[in-house]
Amino acid sequence: MTVPFSLFLALKYLKPKRSVTSVVTFVSVIGVLLGVAIIIIVRAVMTGFGDMWREKILDFKPHITLTSAGSSRVIENEQMLCTRLEQIPGVLAAVPGLEMQVLVEHNRRVQPPVIIGTDPSRAQKMMKLETMEEGTFNIEGDFVVIGKDLARKLGVSVGEEILVYSPMNLVEKDTVYFPECLTVAGIYNSGRYDFDSRFVVASVDVVRDLMGMKSGVLSIHLKTADPQNNKKFRAITKDVASLFPEFYMQTWEEIDQTLLDAIRTEKNMMAILLMFITIVAIFCVMNTLIVLTVQKTNEIGLLKAIGFPPWQVMMAFVLHGWIQCLAGTALGIATALAVLHNLHNLVEMLAKFGVEVFPASIYGFSQIPWRVMPSEIAVVAGMVIVFCTFASFLPAWRAARMDPVAALRKE
Repeated sequence: MTVPFSLFLALKYLKPKRSVTSVVTFVSVIGVLLGVAIIIIVRAVMTGFGDMWREKILDFKPHITLTSAGSSRVIENEQMLCTRLEQIPGVLAAVPGLEMQVLVEHNRRVQPPVIIGTDPSRAQKMMKLETMEEGTFNIEGDFVVIGKDLARKLGVSVGEEILVYSPMNLVEKDTVYFPECLTVAGIYNSGRYDFDSRFVVASVDVVRDLMGMKSGVLSIHLKTADPQNNKKFRAITKDVASLFPEFYMQTWEEIDQTLLDAIRTEKNMMAILLMFITIVAIFCVMNTLIVLTVQKTNEIGLLKAIGFPPWQVMMAFVLHGWIQCLAGTALGIATALAVLHNLHNLVEMLAKFGVEVFPASIYGFSQIPWRVMPSEIAVVAGMVIVFCTFASFLPAWRAARMDPVAALRKE
């Protein structure tokens, strides 16, 4: 098989020799390797964290929230509406809901959580609170379930009572709302501090009493089959909107848009900042080519003197830079995948030396989440090749423009 002369020359210059150029070439490849590996690892971990937060949101919160679009905020006949909503394809559960911020007191400790009133028979269809720190998920009668961080702040345990004060005392001056004495039936652990410290789950009847309502609810929450499948989810929202135009609809993406945007922005900013590592490595590739053109001045002059066109000489050095970047990129991708697949073992090893990089007490997860997206790997590899092309062009152009007579005279 005939090898193009430019490629033959580039491969010839890559042969390891005991010279400064060989050392710089090796350092350049390692630099590209580290830059590519770090970017892929960070983006994979950030993608994993994004998936983790989405999963937590979707497990704890409703996928679609319906509120009254009319003059009255109260939704009557909520059970009948829930039954009709559950008949829509893709809707797994429809649950009536009431929410209000209250003051909770236990042993002179006071916290201002949000109390969620829901249907006891349907609550667990809406909230996937499978990890209970203590007790059971029971919100029948005067029983409530609270998060582990809220329980810690109040100093309350399962079986103890809490007093819940209604803010309606501040709204309606002529009416007195007595505090509700409720019993903690269970303490849940959702894995998110804001969920575990901000919410008390009770029955609709309890929250109605606190709000001074005799009937009805303020919202209906829907759980869907596949909320992260845009096509299917949009079809469900379209059906709900067409069948129930009297309601104002909000999706989970709209409600938590700020958090999702923050995660997405942080991921992109981390990738941009880490890309500078790769840019520094590519400058090393350019330095390698500059040193090489200086060392091979006589050879370049000879090639041009015997008739080789400038573009072939230039392509030899461009290919030399490309090969370094391709080798570094391929090794970087392999290194990143190896690190990610052994990430849990690496974290455990660092923990033995007292370096806790992922405290379970803070994040609530046993290991660092990650997910590699092939499209992101392709983008990183493509950017490295583009940067490498620009970095290789300057020294290659210098070599192509070299005067053969002056090059041959140079010692």
